[in-house]
Amino acid sequence: MNASSTTNPYPFLAGGGQAGELIRQFDWSTASLGTPDQWPSSLRQSVSNLLLASQPMLVLWGQEHICFYNDAVMPSLGPQMHPAIGQPARDIWAEGWDFMGPLLAGVLKTGEPVRVQEAPVTFFRNGQTQTMYWTFSYSLIRDEAGHHGGVLVNGLETTQAVHTRQALGRSQQLFDNLFTSAPVAIALFDGPQFVIEQANELVLEYWGRSREQVIHRPLFAALPEAAGQGFEERLTKVYTTGERFIAKELTVTLERNGRLAPTYIDFVYEPVRQLDETVTGVLVICTEITEQVLARRKVEESEARFRSLIEEAPVATCLFVGPHMVIEMANEAMIGVWGKGPSVLGQPLAQALPELKEQHFLTTLDHLFRSGEIYDIKGGRADLVVKGVLSTYYFDYTFKPLRNQAGAVYAILETAIDVTKQVKTQQQLIASENRFRSIVEQAPMAIGLLSGREMVIEVGNAKIFDMWGKDESIKGLPISEALPELQGQVFTALLEGVYDTGEPYLGHGVLANLVRHGQLEDVYFDFVYTPLRDNDEQITGVMVLATEVTLQVLARQRVEASEVRYRTLAEALEQQVQQRTQELAAANQRLAANNQALASSNEEYAALNKAMEEANRLLVRSNDNLQTFAYVASHDLQEPLRKIQQFGDLLQKEYGVSTGNQPLDYLQRMQSAASRMSMLIKDLLNYSRLTTRRDEQKSLSLQEVVGNVLTDLELVVAETHAQIAVDPLPHLMGDASQLGQLFQNLISNALKFSRVDAGGVPVVPQIAIRYALIEARELPRSVKPVRLAEQYHRIEVADNGIGFEEKYLDRIFEVFQRLHGKNQFAGTGIGLAISERVVANHGGAITARSQPGQGATFQVYFPA
Repeated sequence: MNASSTTNPYPFLAGGGQAGELIRQFDWSTASLGTPDQWPSSLRQSVSNLLLASQPMLVLWGQEHICFYNDAVMPSLGPQMHPAIGQPARDIWAEGWDFMGPLLAGVLKTGEPVRVQEAPVTFFRNGQTQTMYWTFSYSLIRDEAGHHGGVLVNGLETTQAVHTRQALGRSQQLFDNLFTSAPVAIALFDGPQFVIEQANELVLEYWGRSREQVIHRPLFAALPEAAGQGFEERLTKVYTTGERFIAKELTVTLERNGRLAPTYIDFVYEPVRQLDETVTGVLVICTEITEQVLARRKVEESEARFRSLIEEAPVATCLFVGPHMVIEMANEAMIGVWGKGPSVLGQPLAQALPELKEQHFLTTLDHLFRSGEIYDIKGGRADLVVKGVLSTYYFDYTFKPLRNQAGAVYAILETAIDVTKQVKTQQQLIASENRFRSIVEQAPMAIGLLSGREMVIEVGNAKIFDMWGKDESIKGLPISEALPELQGQVFTALLEGVYDTGEPYLGHGVLANLVRHGQLEDVYFDFVYTPLRDNDEQITGVMVLATEVTLQVLARQRVEASEVRYRTLAEALEQQVQQRTQELAAANQRLAANNQALASSNEEYAALNKAMEEANRLLVRSNDNLQTFAYVASHDLQEPLRKIQQFGDLLQKEYGVSTGNQPLDYLQRMQSAASRMSMLIKDLLNYSRLTTRRDEQKSLSLQEVVGNVLTDLELVVAETHAQIAVDPLPHLMGDASQLGQLFQNLISNALKFSRVDAGGVPVVPQIAIRYALIEARELPRSVKPVRLAEQYHRIEVADNGIGFEEKYLDRIFEVFQRLHGKNQFAGTGIGLAISERVVANHGGAITARSQPGQGATFQVYFPA
């Protein structure tokens, strides 16, 4: 049944606070004890006494130890264990039952009381298991029959007292350890007589006494030599005022090894107080610093000498101390370099020279301070604010870390020499040389400088190395060694003549035999040899300006040969060609005259600049003349050919049957030759246009360009049943017309140069147009693009045709070069030359790989 505080049927359960209320409200009808009216009188009396008690008290009844407790017990139970009224004690104190259970069982069995002093008991409190200390007693409660009914527990928690005593013990142990293991000398003086109560080994060593000689004796009785040195006054002041006293580097005379000796010591006098703040003694802590003082004095003397060296140093010198680079010393020369005055001394470098924060010096000094490395620089740049103006200076300077006796870096010594004038002079020379080299590199013609009588190749642009068929590895070699094939040709003698006489030489259309691309070639040049002079007008070398005119010469030769073949049929054509040839000769004569004027200049750079300007002007004029020639080739030369073809058609129609087989064969040959001549002139016109001008370039889709070409070739593709696969192609800057010519030629060649199998059956052409974006480092070594870039578009046109031997790779891109007879495959031999020119106009390069009977793959590289 339930009981309440308002209707309590059991008077003996009255009062007791919260615990009493819990006992009254507990449903005892479900418990083994039954309702309170059924309890033994001894239990009722014990519970009643428990509720009236103010000290912690528990009643544990029966073999199950059913629990009753009062309010004084509740704080020790905590919210995790309370309420525990009516529960077996084993369930309540499960963590400590191994200790508590046997005690209770013993009391119930023997009836003898048990008292436990400050026993550790484990409780689960505040979310964690805690150990508490209790002093308690277990006594027997007998029932009405005198049997052992339960146990009365009286307890007192002593956890705080135990912890306090343990803390005091630890404190005393720490204090004792302080004396025995402290790295400094410590002594404790008690009372106004300053009796030596404690002293560690270091103090005894300082005093030169044993423990038995000094402990429990007054200070000045144990150490009479200490009298008169100020110790008594200082100790008395601390004892009477209770104020700490600190003394640094006191000189103390102590008796050691039978004689008095001065010693330097740091002292701390600390008053010793009771809990009521009464001073009862003095604790003295002392550290002998004799060695440090003497060492410091030596360091001070050394620093004085060091400071003198810095101040009198013949170069700018300073000392940065510590990780913050504090300017401890700087001579007048260094202060003058900084331009801030002597106020910078004592300041961190970053504060004294704030302009250094954006430069490398602070991070470099920090690294050197940590690594201990020496840093030496010649002509290093420093931007300094001098007299309020930020200017650039250059110095030869050294940062040298300095180490202390322990080997640690404590400072950095800087020495510096101002070399601003020398560096700026050198920079001007380098800039002048770079400008000169830039002019040479960007010149539209081939330029080289040959030094000394040996004609050592000192400077050359890419055009002259390409013209010679060599790379820049020949720099530094005499021209006779770099181009041994010139031996026996006129060029060596001409160069020596210019060097010896100082007279320039101009050559026009001169034939040279050069080894280019591994083959000996016939090459034609227009060139000027100009002597180079130093400031004393002494000849130091020869400057070479050259333009390759092989194509023009070969074209002129072919035109001349054509004139001979067709002179009887086209006198008018011959006269027009002669007229244009004379115009070209006149243009070359003007070029020679201007080059002659160029050669008369005595100033090397002026002569070079004038040569560039004149060469550019003549090149423009030459291009204009070539454009005029192209127009003549397109109009004036084509017109007679058209008439020849028309008259041949009329003769063939009117007299073809009556003239017989031989005259008809002559007419057909004439018509065929005229057709080839017309095609040749058209291809030459296209090539000349690509050579003399570059059309406006814009962003375009290469996919569309190739698509348009395939549309134009639909008929040929259908006739040959060719199969063509095209990868997705990129956008690039270019001229759509020129790029159309490029892929028209490459795809047409792939269709034209198809092969037949062993049975004479034509093989279906298989053409693949592939694309990849590659890094510059992936370019084949033999590929030299006109314009340098980090990446390149690589487009490959691969076929399964007749192929060719790769030893002819260099020939196939030259004008009029054919690897097959004109009766085998139609064409003029200019298509790949046009392709190579288109690729060059777009800053790229073209090459190919092939084997006879295994097809060919043409690779085109455009800068991305």
